[in-house]
Amino acid sequence: FGPLSARIRGLFVKHTKTGNPLVDSVAEHQPASSGIYANYLNLPLDYGFHGAAVCLWKRSSGCYFAAIYGAVAIHFSGKMSRLVLICAPICTIGCAIWCGFVLDFALEPILLLLGKQGYKGSEEDVDGEKSSVKNGDKSPVKNGTAESKAKAKSEAKDAKGKENKGKQAADSGKGKTQEKASAKKATTHAGEFSQSPLEEHHEEHRPGGIMQIKHLIKSGMWEAVPESTRKAYVDGRAFIDRNPLVLLARLGLSAAVLYTVMGYEPKVTTFVQHCHSVAKSLSNPKVVTMMRDRVHGMVKMDDYLKGYQWIDQNTPKDSRVIAWWDYGYQITGIAKRTSIADGNTWNHEHIATLGRTLTSPEKKAHNAIRHIADYLLVWAGGGGDDLAKSPHLARIGNSVFPEHCGDDDPRCNKFGFHQDRSPTPMMAKSLLYKAVMHNLAAGVKLDPRYFKEVHTTKHGKMRVYQVMNISQESKDWIADPQNKICDAPGSWYCVGQYPPALEKLISKRKNFNQVEDFNRVGEKSAYTKMIEKERSGGGREL
Repeated sequence: FGPLSARIRGLFVKHTKTGNPLVDSVAEHQPASSGIYANYLNLPLDYGFHGAAVCLWKRSSGCYFAAIYGAVAIHFSGKMSRLVLICAPICTIGCAIWCGFVLDFALEPILLLLGKQGYKGSEEDVDGEKSSVKNGDKSPVKNGTAESKAKAKSEAKDAKGKENKGKQAADSGKGKTQEKASAKKATTHAGEFSQSPLEEHHEEHRPGGIMQIKHLIKSGMWEAVPESTRKAYVDGRAFIDRNPLVLLARLGLSAAVLYTVMGYEPKVTTFVQHCHSVAKSLSNPKVVTMMRDRVHGMVKMDDYLKGYQWIDQNTPKDSRVIAWWDYGYQITGIAKRTSIADGNTWNHEHIATLGRTLTSPEKKAHNAIRHIADYLLVWAGGGGDDLAKSPHLARIGNSVFPEHCGDDDPRCNKFGFHQDRSPTPMMAKSLLYKAVMHNLAAGVKLDPRYFKEVHTTKHGKMRVYQVMNISQESKDWIADPQNKICDAPGSWYCVGQYPPALEKLISKRKNFNQVEDFNRVGEKSAYTKMIEKERSGGGREL
């Protein structure tokens, strides 16, 4: 029985309070801001709420579905910005409902003047049904219930059959028919408004289900209204649809509505242009962007693309590249080399091992990296580079290797920057800091016995180092198919293993007991305990 993932739990708690430092570090898990809604939903968002108001008035089955969808979309997109995507369909539906309502409102008086059947009054319904029964009409029309229609049909058939009998039977039948008609008329006056009138979308009712319950509730509420009020409502509706002067007034109002709608053309044009702009920005490659240069102005910044291409053209095909998991897909897809982790690495302990290694002192990190990788890749140059992310790396590593920062420092505050932007001692000694700042900051330089700089891109956004003195024995052991664990013989899904040389390091790992994983037992990490305590206001752990 699979547990809920930390990302799913993140939809119900604050995004930085899931108890999983890896999930808490992902920026896309932050709640959506008003600016994000306005940018990605834009004009339909302005009229989506108008559609919601129409649904409150119509209250059809489709509107109930839309209301549920809308509530879910608003809640979850407010928890995670990437889920603004699920707001697009319901926002579009709401806008379409409003546009359809306005169009129906504008065309309705025209159609009524052209002969469309309008709403029927109460007296007209009674007289019309009586005439239909008398003439043997099999489909009497009224604003009553489906049961009333069926009853009218049955009485019509009975009356027609009695007319074919002898004179005595006919006289007798005629008397009985008159009695039934009198009773019917009396009953109709008393019961015509005992249930709410059926709208067009209520023409047929399915037995059972929530809609029948809803109709029963509406019928009860309708019956609680005084008969005079019910009659006035039905007659008022009929007056609006039948009176010529009212229809002409509605026609004038429709013209005004259509004139107003025509004035929205500039907004629609702007919206179309905005759609093209957003689509263009979303389709642009993330490894090639435009940046402002102090000398040349706007220039194309393709450091990441050129860096990956350099790896593809200048390293052996069987090279393994170690980097933070964010760049795993790009290493595989553009550089065409094996990455140590990517966005599909579900193993928290493996990600934590990677984070711990990159934020460890240079020599300590090299002792592990030489067994699993041939090259080291880091993003540099400021902004969202690896130094900006590095506190998260250390925190994630500490969730599995408690000795990394210590249980007394679950947030790894000892790994980071001081207020003057100088590194803390733990960061200054780390491989990641030295790789990013190599020969850029005074006294910061990687030991060439461990890592050799082989490429730095034009703008310094990417730096590549060759891992020195790699263990060929470990590389061969990892490549051996006999050392892969497949879920079934011949399966494509085969989990690799760490080489025996890393057994000492792996033995120090403490399996991360995620809050949502009720299939596992064991002690929770210091970080998880801290988050649970914060969520409970300092009280009992969840």
